[in-house]
Amino acid sequence: MITKENKTEMYKKFGKGDKDSGSTTVQIALITERIKHLSSHLKGAKKDYASQRGLLMLVGQRRRLLAYLKKSDLPSYNTILKQLDLRK
Repeated sequence: MITKENKTEMYKKFGKGDKDSGSTTVQIALITERIKHLSSHLKGAKKDYASQRGLLMLVGQRRRLLAYLKKSDLPSYNTILKQLDLRK
């Protein structure tokens, strides 16, 4: 899981300040980390359908946030795609 220290690092890296946890870029980064964690879990537990559903919900939420960011702030959309290695 994502520890408190990892979250504060992400706030600093992707947010506008140390306590910025609500901006779209920070939310996308946090969801991406959760997706990576769940994906690695599901490689070992193939029949964990509850976690699989949670993963699909997170992917959909990240997709919606990325669409919003693309519509509202294109330069930051492009930078976050490069930083998180999404959509090559």
